[in-house]
Amino acid sequence: MEAPIYNQNGQSAGTMELPKGVFGMKWNGDLVHQVITGLAANARQTLADTKGRGAVRGGGKKPWQQKGTGRARHGSIRSPIWVGGGVTHGPVKEKNYTQKINKKMKAKALAVLLSAKLADREVLLLDTTPVTPKTKEAITFLKQLSGGAKLPHLLYLKGHRALIVVPNEAKTLRQGFRNISTVRVEAADTISPTDVAKYQYVVITDPKLSVPVLERRTKVSNK
Repeated sequence: MEAPIYNQNGQSAGTMELPKGVFGMKWNGDLVHQVITGLAANARQTLADTKGRGAVRGGGKKPWQQKGTGRARHGSIRSPIWVGGGVTHGPVKEKNYTQKINKKMKAKALAVLLSAKLADREVLLLDTTPVTPKTKEAITFLKQLSGGAKLPHLLYLKGHRALIVVPNEAKTLRQGFRNISTVRVEAADTISPTDVAKYQYVVITDPKLSVPVLERRTKVSNK
């Protein structure tokens, strides 16, 4: 599987053979859905917490006698039908939303998504990792790459356009793109299936270093 390589000016810089275990997997929508929804559930925080009638303070005394007042019968002012009373079937912090995701499932989902992106011509290989400490330089880089690869959607200022995958932590590159909301920079050993599915294009910089990292991460899915 060969894919073209571009330089920072958007010009062709040759081709590269990509491993089938990372970019040649068949589509598996059920697996991708299960992994992405599981990752979202595991990242969910249980912040909402309500109190039932047994946890609300007060209400130990009967408001008025059972009969003879002409009013409805009540046993506690902390009943759910009273203002300031408990909440019926409300959310509690004890609820657990986490789902189990096997390592093999997560690795295979990442490979399946990268394969689908490559098949749709949404994976770009960049010969080197650019150094763009300024936002203006980052925008110029995107324009040149978009023009050379003929991908006009890469420059849209809405949505999630490009996930730039670097071989290792690149603080300088992050500084250049942090003011561009449509682009995200992430290391090859930390990207998740959610990141790949969220962004339209995946730009892999320095593929001779980045691709082997992706291959090691997805190797468990091919055993």
